[in-house]
Amino acid sequence: MSKFDEKVAQYSKFMDEKGLKYDADLLKAVTKGLGPSIYKRDAETVSGSDAKELATVKKNFLMKKLGLEDTPALDEAIAKVIEAIGKSERSKYRAVVYYMLAVEFGKESIYS
Repeated sequence: MSKFDEKVAQYSKFMDEKGLKYDADLLKAVTKGLGPSIYKRDAETVSGSDAKELATVKKNFLMKKLGLEDTPALDEAIAKVIEAIGKSERSKYRAVVYYMLAVEFGKESIYS
């Protein structure tokens, strides 16, 4: 199993443990889109309590990658995803957060 496949399996297991439904192919595509950052511990995760980190998710992923306009709905969606994963969960994997946000806004087609 390649290191990439190990990461996808790790994120799949994480979502299973959290009871989150997911499409394995889409999760793999989102993970691939993150490139080498998935191999760096700090870059691999999102801090749900760091306003600067959440602003980066909003600006770089939701607005740039998904092409969404800056509205309160973006902040609400980020909060919803963080809540679904669990605020107390230390490892909020970026691939999982991005996957859930893409699904939340119906932007799965960007990864196909």
